[in-house]
Amino acid sequence: MKRILSLDGGGVRGIFTLQILARIEALLREERKAPDLVLADVFDLIAGTSTGAIIAAFLALRKPIAEIERLYLEFGPFMFKREPWFRQWKRKYRADAVAGFFREHFSEDADQESPMLMGSDRLSTKLLVLMRNATTGSPWPVTNHPDAHYNDRSRPDCNLDVPLWKLLRASTAAPTFFAPERVDFGHRKFLFVDGGVTPFNNPSLIAVLMATLPPYGFSWPSGREALHVVSVGTGSERIHLPNKIAEAITVMDQIKFAVPALIDAASTQQDMMCRVLGDCMFGAPLDKELGDLSGAHPSLLTGDAKRFTYARYNQIFNVAPLEGTPMQELDMRLDRIANMPAYQQAGREYAEANVRLEHLYPRQAPARA
Repeated sequence: MKRILSLDGGGVRGIFTLQILARIEALLREERKAPDLVLADVFDLIAGTSTGAIIAAFLALRKPIAEIERLYLEFGPFMFKREPWFRQWKRKYRADAVAGFFREHFSEDADQESPMLMGSDRLSTKLLVLMRNATTGSPWPVTNHPDAHYNDRSRPDCNLDVPLWKLLRASTAAPTFFAPERVDFGHRKFLFVDGGVTPFNNPSLIAVLMATLPPYGFSWPSGREALHVVSVGTGSERIHLPNKIAEAITVMDQIKFAVPALIDAASTQQDMMCRVLGDCMFGAPLDKELGDLSGAHPSLLTGDAKRFTYARYNQIFNVAPLEGTPMQELDMRLDRIANMPAYQQAGREYAEANVRLEHLYPRQAPARA
């Protein structure tokens, strides 16, 4: 069985993701009696968008979750350094602080003179980083798989020769927050922005497609017993316009609403497609009509027609879980550093209540008469 771990974008809310990953790591360590197990020992491909790409890259370097969490808590405040007031009409934060962090931690040497490349042997599992090419206007999923078309070492623009820190900077270049990142692929020069500005802020489905469609070079087999996908979000909320009469809604209200709403809708759609194509072991209800599309419910594909096994971990905040119950209010802005402890606590509680070892394996087929 091949295993894929998919990690959403969401800024500092990546600390929520890490609580779920810590629970998965602990369960697998206990089951396999391997106290030093890391998730790169279990997952054959780790895909990430934006903050998810940062976590994915650290995981591919065999970092335990506790160490990645320490880095988030220690360096998170420094990665959101505001631009001087006279530059904030261009972007909110300085990119050099983020770039410095990436260069330090994704380098082949202590002096940071030899950047770690996407094709580095130190990456112990397959890695997929999502970004948007703002020059060509297309999503760019970049992987370190040696058989991928653009990973041919004879190409002057081989993806494997690009510094990993550059790809992470590109994947996290959230528009208005950070400047775009220029990345050179051979003689070609492109500007990139955050992978969240693609349909793949939740990269689960594109990871499955890359792993199984022959043009991408992986050519892994599919099926419930052959492929397992664990998808982890950063927490989310229902995006809505301000509570005003229609005539009072301003252009700024709509600008603040439109982009988050589109990102949220695309992420939900990716989740829904994974539940339709795969055997959903766990996931919150998508809506009141569809429910959770788990294996117990009728779907477009049934039984052996399911192409993979799937579990989705994510929590929706700022809505009441049930009618008449209190909602958990939480500021979900992706740069809200002060709320990191709250995201952390919410993630721990969610992981303890929902993550189970049985979600990490295929559903037992019913016995035949």
